[in-house]
Amino acid sequence: MNIIRILTKSTMKPTCRIFLSHRNSLFFNTNYQSNIDPLRVLGSLRGIHNTHKAFRLPGSGFGQSKAITRPNDGFGSLPSRVVLALSRVASYSTTVETRVNDKSFERIYVQGGAGVNLKPLVVERIDNDENVIGEEESRIEVNGDGVGGGQANVGNSEGLSESKVAREESEAEKVAWTLLREAVVMYCGSPVGTVAANDPGDKQPLNYDQVFLRDFVPSALTFLLKGEGEIVRNFLLHTLQLQSWEKTVDCYSPGQGLMPASFKVRTVALDENKNEEVLDPDFGESAIGRVAPVDSGLWWIILLRAYGKLTGDYALQERVDVQTGLKMILNLCLTDGFDMFPSLLVTDGSCMIDRRMGIHGHPLEIQALFYSALRCSREMLAVNEGSNNLVRAINNRLSALSFHIREYYWVDMKKINEIYRYKTEEYSMDAINKFNIYPEQIPSWLMDWIPEKGGYMMGNLQPAHMDFRFFTLGNLWSIVSSLGTPKQNTAILNLIEAKWDDIVGHMPLKIGYPAVENEEWRIITGSDPKNTPWSYHNGGSWPTLLWQFTLACIKMGRLELAQKAVALAEKRLPLDRWPEYYDTRTGKFIGKQARLYQTWTIAGFLASKMLLENPEMASLLFWEEDYELLEICVCALSKSGRKKCSRFAAKSQILV
Repeated sequence: MNIIRILTKSTMKPTCRIFLSHRNSLFFNTNYQSNIDPLRVLGSLRGIHNTHKAFRLPGSGFGQSKAITRPNDGFGSLPSRVVLALSRVASYSTTVETRVNDKSFERIYVQGGAGVNLKPLVVERIDNDENVIGEEESRIEVNGDGVGGGQANVGNSEGLSESKVAREESEAEKVAWTLLREAVVMYCGSPVGTVAANDPGDKQPLNYDQVFLRDFVPSALTFLLKGEGEIVRNFLLHTLQLQSWEKTVDCYSPGQGLMPASFKVRTVALDENKNEEVLDPDFGESAIGRVAPVDSGLWWIILLRAYGKLTGDYALQERVDVQTGLKMILNLCLTDGFDMFPSLLVTDGSCMIDRRMGIHGHPLEIQALFYSALRCSREMLAVNEGSNNLVRAINNRLSALSFHIREYYWVDMKKINEIYRYKTEEYSMDAINKFNIYPEQIPSWLMDWIPEKGGYMMGNLQPAHMDFRFFTLGNLWSIVSSLGTPKQNTAILNLIEAKWDDIVGHMPLKIGYPAVENEEWRIITGSDPKNTPWSYHNGGSWPTLLWQFTLACIKMGRLELAQKAVALAEKRLPLDRWPEYYDTRTGKFIGKQARLYQTWTIAGFLASKMLLENPEMASLLFWEEDYELLEICVCALSKSGRKKCSRFAAKSQILV
């Protein structure tokens, strides 16, 4: 089989399919007829309905296909409940709502017909108690210059259209938009994502020519803020189809529900006269280090909510296949194991810091994303008998996780003084030093570094081990998701402001502080030549963190900090050709192995500019404090009789 690069010009129109070579889909049901091509079957919806319905990818041409079973009344368009995003934000509750009618009859098929609205999967719902005509009339469609140009953009026609004409774009923004659109990846005639980097001078792209789930998030938000939703919708649905193929590393399969780290569109020559486009996912079995991505599924859930908020197209969340994929990710993350902590146990290299950096265990970044994904899921899950237990588990985990992080991960002058005077070897339910932390672990740099008015969430917590490094993404996302209290969120930004030269310097923002050096670097990183001190993930500066910093600043009313950081980046990024990361303690130099024209650097800058121009849109992307969670004590729900915990004492100190 000959593999042809996607950019290769060809006069032959390729067909489309998901590439599943020797892998089984989560939705694949082996009990179907033997004459069905297993590469084309997406499978059954066992998690939602008792009736299994298989559906098929197009055989030739994206817009022309035949379903295994389809309604007798022909193909129809999906009724979509669309309302203005801004008009819903005030009334949109974070509590679980019934979004799917349990009595409705749902049919799944691939929509035919060439032209507009090319969707890989369509769910048609017929509700006996719903006025379909009225719903059709309530649609709001915005015809814009969206990526791909084939699908009308559904969403906030007022807020987004105003943002387009509010001001003249700067030259840096114009260049960035051109580069972002050039990075778009097409699959069967429709946009499905953006490549990680698009440097024409890169002779060894490795996997930077693939679409990464985490990397695409800033690109997706940029397109959504621009009013272009087609590419994000396609991305969400296609990655859902890729979920949980049984990829293996030396004959071992990861858990069902895992989302891929990335995927690539390949053009395969079937014979002399026919080509076929395939989606080839990577679950970590090809990555350096062979580590499965824990954060991909979490980012997918967060992006699914953002898509609904910014477009008003909540019908996508209601689809049976989307609800099933959502539940599978949650089941994977909420599975009981040996771990006693409510935080998520992960391996080194399973998140944005994807190389060995000593973050195995319970790194803050994953906990903040996990907390956000749980809050998103609680909003989007359809409430029925099949999801009640899952909703209950989400609420319990949210309560326990928020208390755990706020109480044990928080570091300020007061907390350091407490740790400095810890007693060790305590055995009882009343122990103050619950994790047997030795005071000698407090690093010398921390004593003089932490400001009087400021604090942060430490990088990691495990038995007898505290990682006092400051990791920017985890702290920023703690603010965005309200994992931290209002006081803690304010203190984190105070610390960034006080330590601006260390965390921002000449290029926002340093991924972690301080860098690991000398013998400690050799032990922790394995002498990683890419993670030398103040480079890459070991204290390097990553411009893509700018959009999350901007979002956190808008939430906390500190726009001046975000504006200062964005202005700093705007001066350098175009001149430096949009590099992946920067080196040195102050971020003066382009990273020694940094890719140029890095897409999430470009998208992070654009998203930041658009959020600052329309800060009201940011309210659709962050979460406020959920006071109901503070009243839920998991200990009190236990049947073991051990109801005593430190939550109530902690409320008077932290949770106010």
